[in-house]
Amino acid sequence: MAAAAGSDGVRIAELVATLSYAADLGLGQPMEHCLRQTVIALRLADLAGADDADREATYYLGMLVNSYCHADASEQARWFGDEISFKGDGFEMPLMSTPQIAAVLLRKLGTHGTTTDRVRRLVAFPVSGPRHIEAWLLTHTTLSSQFVERIGLGAEVEEALLQAYEQWDGKGPRHIRGDRISLPSRLVQIAAPVEVIARRHGTAAATKAARKHAGSMFDPTLAALFADHAPTVLDGLDTAATWDEVLAAEPRLTRRVSGHDLDEVLEGMADLIDLKSPYLAGHSRGVANIAAEAVRLEGRSEHDQRTVRRAGLLHDLGRLGVSNAIWDKPGPLTEVERERAHLHPYLTDKMLGRIPAAGRLGVPARPHRGVTGSPRPSTRGVRRLPRDDRASAAPAGARRHLRRQGTVGRGSRRSP
Repeated sequence: MAAAAGSDGVRIAELVATLSYAADLGLGQPMEHCLRQTVIALRLADLAGADDADREATYYLGMLVNSYCHADASEQARWFGDEISFKGDGFEMPLMSTPQIAAVLLRKLGTHGTTTDRVRRLVAFPVSGPRHIEAWLLTHTTLSSQFVERIGLGAEVEEALLQAYEQWDGKGPRHIRGDRISLPSRLVQIAAPVEVIARRHGTAAATKAARKHAGSMFDPTLAALFADHAPTVLDGLDTAATWDEVLAAEPRLTRRVSGHDLDEVLEGMADLIDLKSPYLAGHSRGVANIAAEAVRLEGRSEHDQRTVRRAGLLHDLGRLGVSNAIWDKPGPLTEVERERAHLHPYLTDKMLGRIPAAGRLGVPARPHRGVTGSPRPSTRGVRRLPRDDRASAAPAGARRHLRRQGTVGRGSRRSP
């Protein structure tokens, strides 16, 4: 599928930015972290004299680089417990010494599960842990580059995503080193951690991290550029990295999709969401198809059927903001865990509510609301929800009913 330029349809940049919000949740970061790192990377690109093709690849890479970071979240949670907390803490590691990093890993490996499980992880990690982490990073970059190919963003963006976690010294998952790594990948490699460090600890700390890892993790020329211009590169991010401003910065011609092509992109996004857990395979498509069929049986128009189906495809975006230590837990949830699981409809609402394109996507602003109008499942107050929201809220319960009767396969162990 090739993304077309023009004025009809939905901008690819809007869909990519939507995924960036979901990635923020999976990284344990506030929404707009990925937008902020994109602005930082573009400012560095300008300082480095990047050409138009590299700027365009940097723009999309900044928003998509972490879009599949949840693809092996179940395995991450088995090693580290709350994998979202682990990834959030990982942004602090550029400021840490080797003993401090080891202490963080020991704490994450040794504070969940039975005593036997903890000992096994602590013994196994020095031997097999690095291989697992490298495999995760390879999976993330391979899947994200395949998604970009599917939505037609071009070979430069695909290459940048494949190399997204490479390091200047060759210690990344594909062991590419130096200037053989694409410029967009090198730009985002430094932009991501300095955004978090600067937000949490200030410009001086971000500059210190860039200088410390110049020539190892980071391109030394880009690290020096950032260190020399940090106040300018980081200036005004609260206003420069808003949804509207980042979309306005889209390079070259605006890419758009509509009709069947838009449905294909949304299906790709649904499949991305369902990678959160092995129990979720096909869940979002199943909800979407059941919702659309319910609307068809009501005798409603094809437009209404498409609208509700699209809502079903995106209804679980917020699930990425809850740890797999909860979704995949084999036993009963504690009250605190249950409350965290119940947050995911709210997070979906929060993301889609911030996206002006939601109406043009044909997606209700609150596709996962319970029938009370609250972002938690319930069985009361059905008439208080808009008609399309009721249709998209119902199928999850319908799937549970059909599952009990053996009509459809199981979804997540913690399906809503």
